[in-house]
Parts: sequence; structure tokens; C-alpha cells
Amino acid sequence: MKLLELTPAEIAFLSSPPSVPDEMQARLTRRLGAMLTARMHWPVHVQAQTGLAATDAAARPCWQPDPALATLWLTRRLGGQRVAGVASFVPRSLIQNLDEVLAECWLDVASPAALPPALAWHIEADSTHARLVVQLPRHSSDMTRWAREVIQHG
Repeated sequence: MKLLELTPAEIAFLSSPPSVPDEMQARLTRRLGAMLTARMHWPVHVQAQTGLAATDAAARPCWQPDPALATLWLTRRLGGQRVAGVASFVPRSLIQNLDEVLAECWLDVASPAALPPALAWHIEADSTHARLVVQLPRHSSDMTRWAREVIQHG
């Protein structure tokens, strides 16, 4: 039996970046919104974004909150009412909370065989607009190992 060559449509399908199942992305978006709202004592709206460019994958997720989100987090966590200025660093407490939410969501749903290179969200709270991106490991086994470590040490 002779194998046929792939069609252009098949090649495009096989070379396209894998996607996270809708259930996981939706669940993660809801949980991020709930966590941010609870921790900052302020209503936060989180909306998933698509169309991210591929980057080099690491062995663990890498969060990239923009300065607006870091400033909002610091202001609200320290009891401030108005967000002003720009934070010069990303608070470790923000990353720890994001890690915990992602790890719980990952372990709660059936893990996909492949991961997208990254996920992103638009975050809005009061008059602050921010962007949050997480770069994901290439292999689901790396993601599962990382998630279990976060839950064990959390």
C-alpha cells in the first residue's frame, strides 16, 4: 500500500498551533476573574484574547503581567482606592496567586495532549485596562509536573 502525499489543507491543519480546549480556557478565565476580584476587593472583568505569536517554550509557565496590572494589584492590595503611577516591579504575591489558579485549573480538567504557546487576557477594573500573558511549556507532561509542584508547595 502506497501512502498519499498530504494536501495543503492537511499540512496547514497539522502545522497550526494547538489550542487549549474551550472548557479549560473558559474555566481559567472565570477563575482568574474571581481570584483578582477577591484579592483586590474590586470588581474585575477578564476577557480571553487570541492570536498570540509563538515564542520559545520553557519548562514551566511564565507570567507576563503588564505594568498596569502590577500597579492595580499593588494599589488595591495595599488598600488604595485610586490607581496612580506605574509599578516598577511585578509583586511576587501576584505571580503566586496566578500560579495557583493556573495549576488548579490544569489539574481539574483533562489535560490536552499539546499546549498553545501562550494564553492572554484583557483585564479591566474601574478605569484600568491591563493585559496578562502566560507563556506555556511545550509538553503537557511539563505542565502537569509543574502544576503538582505548585499545589504541593502552595
